[in-house]
Formats: sequence, C-alpha cells, structure tokens
Amino acid sequence: MTVTEEPKPRRLTPKGRATRDRIVEAATELIARNGVAGTGIEDVRAAAGVSGSQLYHYFDSKQALIRAVITRQADSVLQPGEPRVTALDSFEALRAWADAAIERQVETGCRGDCNLGSLAGELSVRDEESRSDIANGFLRWKDLVLDGLRAMRDRGELRADADLEELALSLLSALQGGVLLSQTMLQVRPLEASMNAALAYIHSFAVDAVG
Repeated sequence: MTVTEEPKPRRLTPKGRATRDRIVEAATELIARNGVAGTGIEDVRAAAGVSGSQLYHYFDSKQALIRAVITRQADSVLQPGEPRVTALDSFEALRAWADAAIERQVETGCRGDCNLGSLAGELSVRDEESRSDIANGFLRWKDLVLDGLRAMRDRGELRADADLEELALSLLSALQGGVLLSQTMLQVRPLEASMNAALAYIHSFAVDAVG
C-alpha cells in the first residue's frame, strides 16, 4: 500500500491568512450553535462573508474545514477556560483555570460550545481522521498540565511518588466529563463537583498534605 504524504500547507499572505481565519472563526461559531451535522458549507460561506471560490480556495471540502476547526480549538489551550493559561504550575493556577472553565459554562448557560469535547462526541466514532486530530489535541492539553505538575514536583510542592500522568489525565477527564454532564443537565454543578474532586485529588499529593 502506498503511503501518501500530507500536503504541505500553502504559504498565505496576511490578507489570505485573515480571510482563512475568518472562515474558520465562522465555522467554529456555527458549530457551537448547530453542531457539525447542522453546519453546512454554504452556511459558513454566508457567515464569513466570502464567495464560494474563496472558501474552496482554502478548504476543498467540509472535512478539511472541520479539521481546521479542530486544530484551532486545540491551539486555544485548555478551552473552555478563560483567560487562557500558559502555565498550570501551581495549585493557585490550577484553581484559577478550573474556576474559569466553570465560569465559561455559567456564561453560556451550559448550552454548549465548540470545543474538543463536543467535537469528539460528534466525530470521533465515525471519522478516523477527526478522531486522530482530536486525540492529538487532547494529548497536547494533557502535556501542558503534565508540564505544570512536573514543575510543582521539582519545586518540592508535590510528593516524589505522585503519578503525574494519572493526575493530568484525571484533571482533563474531570473537565470533559463535567462539561458534558453540565450541558446535558443544563446546570453547572456537575462541572463544579468534578473539578473540585480532581483538584482535591491532586492536592492530596502535596508535600504538606495530611495523610
């Protein structure tokens, strides 16, 4: 079987980059409201204010556009929390990120968003390319958390025997599971409970924690 190399992305002018970004932004907003299945190429074209030829210049299919949305959301770094966090390397930073994620659900009325979790729910079972892209996005998020936890351990704030990989996965699982349940029940309490439990678990490995 011949392995086909991924095509190299074309170099864009500043104007071209702005147009492409506008298309991806429009697609992201529409998917947040209508889901992937309920968002058509023509909907995106109209929302972005571009012609059909412009849209297909940057994305030759809906699949290519969806993959760009996945990349955008993975790059947004641990959404749905705001403000975006660059270093989750203290108990205070972890708490602030959790609170921001909770506040995001309050702001949207737990009505959903276009994030890796929602995209995974729609795409990962039937679309192997999308599943792989989403999985890679989650791995990048996990590594960001892992880097922060490693810094905490190196400073002597977490015990040397803490399984940092498990702690990072527990925190991301709490986020994704809590968001899903909150959006299903239309109340923020499930996300609050899951994040509080995950942070308490991490804190149990603090060097000054009572055993």
